Order: sequence, then C-alpha cells, then structure tokens
Amino acid sequence: MHFEETVMGFLLDHQERHHRTHHFLILMDALISAAKHIEHFYLTGALKGNTGLAGSVNVQGEDVFRMDQIAQEITIHHLRTSRRVIYAVSEESEEIVPINPDGRYFVYFDPLDGSSNVPHGLPVGFMFGVARKSLEGEEDNHLRAGKDYIAAGMFVIPTGTFTLALKDAGAWRFHLDETMEFVRPTRILLPENRKNWELSFNSANRHAYSKGVQNWITNNESKYAFRYIGALAADFHRTLSNGGMFMYPAIVNHPDPRKNRPEGKLRLMYEASVVAFICSEAGGAAIGETGNPILNVQPKGPHQRSALYVGSKPLVEDITQSLAIPNPPVQ
Repeated sequence: MHFEETVMGFLLDHQERHHRTHHFLILMDALISAAKHIEHFYLTGALKGNTGLAGSVNVQGEDVFRMDQIAQEITIHHLRTSRRVIYAVSEESEEIVPINPDGRYFVYFDPLDGSSNVPHGLPVGFMFGVARKSLEGEEDNHLRAGKDYIAAGMFVIPTGTFTLALKDAGAWRFHLDETMEFVRPTRILLPENRKNWELSFNSANRHAYSKGVQNWITNNESKYAFRYIGALAADFHRTLSNGGMFMYPAIVNHPDPRKNRPEGKLRLMYEASVVAFICSEAGGAAIGETGNPILNVQPKGPHQRSALYVGSKPLVEDITQSLAIPNPPVQ
C-alpha cells in the first residue's frame, strides 16, 4: 500500500531540517483549514443562496459578494484560534485587523480572489503572504515588502490545488485527496521550453494600456497561446504550469480619464507580492509598471495598488524595455 506525503508532513520535515520551531506549522494548519472551509461554502453556495451580492462595497469601492464576507469571517476565525498572528491585512477590511500582540507572524491575504466568478461556478482563489516579526531587537510592526515574506501561497478553489512557496526553498504544489488532505508535494519550476508558454491579460483593456505595452502586445501576442480566466490565482496557476506571462498593466489611456489607474489595479501586499514571491521561488520574475521588482516595493499602506507583469524571466525582461517608452496623452 502506498501512502502519500501530506503537506503537514512536508512542512514538519522542512522545519526540523532547518532547526526551526513548530509555530509556522500551527499557522499553516490554520490557513489550510480556512481554505478547506471556504471551499465547502463555495461548493454548497448555490444551494444555500450564498452566490450573490452582499449589498455592500469594500474599501476598494468594489461590490462585495456574500462569499467574500463568508471567506473573510472563516479566515479571521482560524487566524485567531492559531494564536500565532499579530495582525492581518485583508482585502475585505479597511483597517489592519489586530489579532494577538503576543503572536509571531503577520498575514496578508485575499480570502476570495476573483469572487465575481462565484455566481458562474468558475475558479476563485485564496491568496496569502506571511512575514515574521523581528526576533532580534524591537519590533515596530511595519508593513513588509514581498522580499521580507517567509512564505506565500494560493489555493485555487474548487480545484483542490494548493501552491506554497517557502523562502529560499522553492515553490511546491499539493493536491487534495479523498480524505481532504493536501498531499504529494511537487516542486514547481517555470518551464524553459516556449512551446506551451501563454500570455494572460484582460484584452478588453488593451487600448487603455501605455503605448509601449500596446506595442509589445501587438508584436508578441501571435507567438503564444492566450488564456484569461479573470481570477489572479487561477490565471497565475496556469502561468506556473505552462510558462509565459500574466500581466495586469496600468490603465493610462482610458477614454474616460476617471477610469485611469496609473498606479495599477491589483493590491500589492496580498495579490502582487504573493504571486511575485511564488514566481521568484519557481525561477521567474515580477515587475511593476516602471520595471521595478515587485518584491522590492515597500508598502506605504495596507491596500496600496500595483501594476503587475509576472512569469517567465525572458518575457518579463523583454517587456521591461517597452515600459520605458513614453506614453503620449490621449487626444
């Protein structure tokens, strides 16, 4: 009889090989439990009437779905019971959520990435980044840049897949088995063979991107397959598997100037930095609109926005050159 290695067995071995404590295991158990709980509500959402709008707007000015609220409540509950988290930053909370001043970690998360997919039964994600408090000297609880994360992960719901990156220890994928355990750790490296590389972006916005990005798309899109799901976790999951690049450029040429987003739309701490961290551990790269590495960006606030270009290094490096092209104003 063959028994698969579980995610917790994998992490226990990792911690002990590096002579580390088990605090991180307790935190990861809380996050994994939250993900399973969220997946249950996703699968039963239509029967329980939880797939519609909640009738409120979040801090980003976006309509909140009932499943957004459920996922938020579930995640905060599990983080509290772990007693290992000092505070959390969530897309669904305008303020930083204090949890346990005697904790050890800071958690930045999006409890339901791509929630507009829920009514249609399409994939969504639960994304998180983890930073550790200073173990030497006084801790000031400042917001961490992605380079200071010790781990980042994403669950693609309801596919039963979990990708976890550990600092300087690679990116790993796990699958949910019949006993609801995440098992079979598989090292993820972006494929070097360009045969299956894909581009992923919101094509409806292509004419609102900068001139340099528009030109790059025109010159390169015919070389690669195109896929776009509309949930960062799901789209980036494909990028990790097949290679290529996911991008969410800044909106700078929209016909309605009020809809321009020169700083980008994605949130830095719990979206862009999470996939940038995972991608780095998988051998890729991630930059913002000026070509700056996402992992080096120091957050000025919990909900800071960012553009994002993430994936195989050759494509990210190539588009970096196009980002330097000046953007003429819309006439």
